[in-house]
Amino acid sequence: MRLQVKGVCFAYGSVSVLEDVTFKVQGGETLGIIGPNGSGKSTLLRCLARVLKPRMGTIFLDGKNLAALRGREVGRCLGYVPPPGTEHAFPSTVLETVLQGRRPHLTWGVGHADLAAVTRALAYLGLTDLGERQLGELSSGQRQKVLIARALAQEPEVFLLDEPTATLDIRYQLEVLARMRELAAEQGRVVIMVLHDLNLASRFSNRLLLLHGGRIVAAGTPRAVLSPDNIRAVYGVEAVVTENQWGLQVTPLAPLEMEETGERAGEVLAARA
Repeated sequence: MRLQVKGVCFAYGSVSVLEDVTFKVQGGETLGIIGPNGSGKSTLLRCLARVLKPRMGTIFLDGKNLAALRGREVGRCLGYVPPPGTEHAFPSTVLETVLQGRRPHLTWGVGHADLAAVTRALAYLGLTDLGERQLGELSSGQRQKVLIARALAQEPEVFLLDEPTATLDIRYQLEVLARMRELAAEQGRVVIMVLHDLNLASRFSNRLLLLHGGRIVAAGTPRAVLSPDNIRAVYGVEAVVTENQWGLQVTPLAPLEMEETGERAGEVLAARA
């Protein structure tokens, strides 16, 4: 499995949000997309999920143009989990919600394979005991885990998760991210996640994509991307980056003046070009 993105551009009206975004991800890899607010992270993920149509550029899945695939084919290939709070909570149980992930696979009705996939997804995220609970009765963190389980039940080749840990406590953050990395490594799936926590992104991603102003500022291993210079240029923050047995540790120290941040970001982008 291989996802390849070539020259993707997107704009909301006259406002450009993504410019010439190009990268590729192999099966077995977990890619973390990071960057400050408004850098285009969620827009990029929605373009990959075919929720949005790029103004320019092409997205290939195993050599096939994603735009040419039909809805059911897309559902079998891509599992998209939107950011917390963006989906309406319909009156349904946890089991019914996770079962929705099987829609791309259904023909005449729900079969044994569908129920088995739902059972596995619930167990994988420790939700089995909540199966009969109404979605509206759950905490925001529990609902987020249910939406991730719905994507797991879908059994796609590519998982696209937008801020999957935003409403989770620290235990479940570690659990969910470890599960997704494990899924990619053991089953050869592609996992792409938008993350704000740089330490979690470093720890649970094979590679990182750092966005600023809709462009890729840096791409590569966490060690290569999360340098003090890149953090200073893109986030406008002085930071210390250290390394321990669990990976990199980014400690923010103080913000820079906005003018200085813009100048440094421009220098980094110019150097990359």
